[in-house]
Order: sequence, then C-alpha cells, then structure tokens
Amino acid sequence: MSLLGKLTGKEPAPVHGREPLFLFNTLGKEKQEFTLPGNAHSVRMYNCGPTVYGMQHIGNLSMFVFTDVLRRTLEYNEFKVKQVINITDFGHLTSDADEGEDKMTKGLKRENMSVTMENMALLAEKYTAIFLSDLKSLNVPIDRIEFPRASAYLKAEIALVQTLVEKGYAYEGKSAVYYDTSRFAAYGELGGIDIEGLKAGARVEVVGEKHNPTDFVLWKKDDKLGWDSPWGMGFPGWHIECSAMINSTLGKQIDIHTGGIEHIPVHHNNEIAQSEAATGKHPLSRFWLHRSHVQIEGAKIAKSDGNVVYLSEIVERGFHPLSLRYLFLGAHYRTNSNFSWEALEASQNALTKLLALRLSLDVVPGEVPARWRAKFHERINDDLDTPGALAVMWEIVKDESLAPDELLAALMDFNLVLGLELAEPSTELKKLAASHLKTELSPAELPSDIREVVEARNAARDKRDWNSADRLRAELSEKGYELEDASSGTKVFKRSQS
Repeated sequence: MSLLGKLTGKEPAPVHGREPLFLFNTLGKEKQEFTLPGNAHSVRMYNCGPTVYGMQHIGNLSMFVFTDVLRRTLEYNEFKVKQVINITDFGHLTSDADEGEDKMTKGLKRENMSVTMENMALLAEKYTAIFLSDLKSLNVPIDRIEFPRASAYLKAEIALVQTLVEKGYAYEGKSAVYYDTSRFAAYGELGGIDIEGLKAGARVEVVGEKHNPTDFVLWKKDDKLGWDSPWGMGFPGWHIECSAMINSTLGKQIDIHTGGIEHIPVHHNNEIAQSEAATGKHPLSRFWLHRSHVQIEGAKIAKSDGNVVYLSEIVERGFHPLSLRYLFLGAHYRTNSNFSWEALEASQNALTKLLALRLSLDVVPGEVPARWRAKFHERINDDLDTPGALAVMWEIVKDESLAPDELLAALMDFNLVLGLELAEPSTELKKLAASHLKTELSPAELPSDIREVVEARNAARDKRDWNSADRLRAELSEKGYELEDASSGTKVFKRSQS
C-alpha cells in the first residue's frame, strides 16, 4: 500500500497508463516513452555514485535528488524499482586520460594519512557515512537503495578483464591492461562523440603505450598498492568497476543508467564498450539519463578556487536541508542551475509557506481531485518536469473551489514524487512552519535598534558581504524577527510567541 493509502485508508486511482512516461534518452538524443520489456517485473536502475575521497558538495548531491525524483516518478507510475548507487573507493584516477594518481590516494595525502590499504578503507568509510547522512537529510530513502563498494567486487572485476583479454578486446602494456577501442565499432555513439577528432589528437596528444588515444585502463599495475591479479599487483580501472558492479547487482542488461553530463564522453562510453564486448548483450542500458551541472553564483563549482558549498555549511547557516532539495526541484535536471544564498532563502521561504499551509489543514485527507492529479501527472511524466510540477502544486493551493480534505490529499499525493515531507513533517519542519505565523511590520513600526540592524544587513547585502548579512540575520532571528527578501525590498516580520 502506498503512503497515501496508509494515511487515508484508501488507495488513489491508478495512474499507470493514463499518461505515458517520457524520458530524454541520451543514447537516442530524444524523449522516448519508457516501458518495461514484456516479461520484466521491475526497473533495474544504476546511478553512478561518488568517489569517497572527500565530502560531496551540493553539485554532487544534486545528482541524487534527481535520481530520487526519477525513482519516485517510476513508482508513481506503478513500476517497481531496484536501485543501485555505487561507492567508488579505489581505482578512480584523477584524469580521464588515465593519468594522475588514484583519488583515494589523493584524499589520504590531503589528510596526512599514510598510503596503505587499511587507511584507504578508513577514509572510504568516513566519507561514505557523511554521504549517506547527507542523502537522508535530503529525504532520499537510503534503506531502499543498494550501495555496493567497488573494492568488494574485485573477483568480478578481474574476471571481466580476463574475459575481454580472452576475446581480444584488451592488451597488456608495461603499466596497465588496456581496452582496445578500435575493436568496438560503436565506441562514442553515446552523445555522438567525435572519435576521428580524438584520433587526430584533439583531446589526447600523447598516446604513450596505448594503441589508440581513446583506449582506457582496465587494470592499473602498481607494485606498492592494490591486489594480486594475473597481470601482477595493482587495481581495477574506474570504468571496469562500474560494469562489474552492474553485472553483479542488476544483471548484464539494465533499464536505466544515470550520471552527470561529464560522464558521457569517456566514462559511460567506456562502460558500454567493455560491458557489451564482454557479455555480448546489446545494449548495456536501454535508457541513459544525464544531469546538467549546478553552478554557484553563476560560476563553475571548483574546490581549487574555493567556489564550493557543502550541505553542512547550509545547515550551519540556519537553512533546512529540504530547502536545498526544493531549490533543486525548481530547475529541470537537463538545464544548468544556479545556487545562490538568495535563491536558497527564497526556496526556504516557499517551503515554509507550504508546510504552514499543510499543517493548517487539520482534516482527514479526502479524494485527490482527478483533474489536478492528471495535471501533475502530465508534468512529472514529461521528462521529470519538476519546475512544472511545483507550479501545479502552487496552482492548486489557489483553487478556492477545493475542500480542505481534497487539498490535503492532493498535496500528499504530489509529495510522493517531490519528497518534501508534506505527509508527516518532522518536528524540525513543524518548527520551520511555525515561523510562518508572524506579523509583517513597517519600518515605522520597528523598534529603533531593530531597524538599525535591518538597515545594516541591507547594506551588507548590497555589498555582497554574505557573511555579515547572515550574521545580522541570525541576530534578528534570536530577537524574534524574521526577514523575507523580495524584489520590492526586505520585509520584516515579528515571529509569533505561541
């Protein structure tokens, strides 16, 4: 029984089949209707997960809000889903051209830990725990997802490399075993990669011991770190890890594979080439979905430039994690989105109003109005149009013809996809909603000391001095005053003491 069914004692009318579900398939470069093959019982979905050598910034986390919405949409359409998010804890080199050191090794050096297998495992568990905690904070149900570690599938990874060697798709060099991309005619088909341009040296100028510029590492030799193998000590390449985990957890062919747009040119084309060559199964995945990037204040997220934000920082500044989720929902997954503290504040304000409305509906949920459910379903089934789905939700709030029990049922139904905890808000969210019970004050109604702090904060915002603005905002909050920034200026509210 669905969550809405458990809360209301009656299941909503089934929606599967009313509106076809369309997803943009990178492989076909178009929206395609998603269905399951004739005898399949559930969707097999693999989501490229993090390399756990450090904390995941908000750009990384946006990927898993996207895959959570994808899963929820599939389930909203009455599909069963088996979801796998891998944890890369070894073998991810810093360069797509198979150069540089392993990222986990880089993480150990950053934290002044000696480079040993034991310390690598400790580092991986530390940052895996933080990652999973962040997902929980963003209302991603981690207990319904499988999280395989790359290091736990060593036998499967070695066996896959051996198969490729035996079939003539791989060759051994002095420093690694490589996949021979010239043997796979469809290499680069995903995303329409210009293979001839790469061969001409447009992307990789120095081939080294590779036969072709696009050849990639299946097994990296290392006499100091890794495991024993038929090719000596070393460790599996990043790409082979994903293929082995897919085969082991979901099978030789899957329905949906996701990742960031940066995975298209190399990582995902490599996965396709090695998997299909090894198994003889085509395609590896029927659908490929890719999320665009999140920028911060209009600039690329770059740790080296200090242009990075973590969820812990957002919480420290007084924002609820679901405000970030709401912000992510406000942009379509295939368009670049922008994070700013102003945008996050606006998202928290919207979430607060929504929660306050939901808690004010002190009724038993009734029937979901069919016309509104169809409208919401149409939007979310159009390639996960979350901005459109949010718009429908705010439209229904304004529909004065609805009875309170109908409105509540609709909000709870939409929440099955949006994941904003509208069904059973936590104590923390209830406190956030209570902050919406406040009275707006004009400048003349403000005590002089409060007015001075508000003016100082406005001046700090004009100078883009966000640290000072946040400090002054927190100072006002401690005194019972809340701010709401709008195009017409900053509104000041006196929080209710009830």
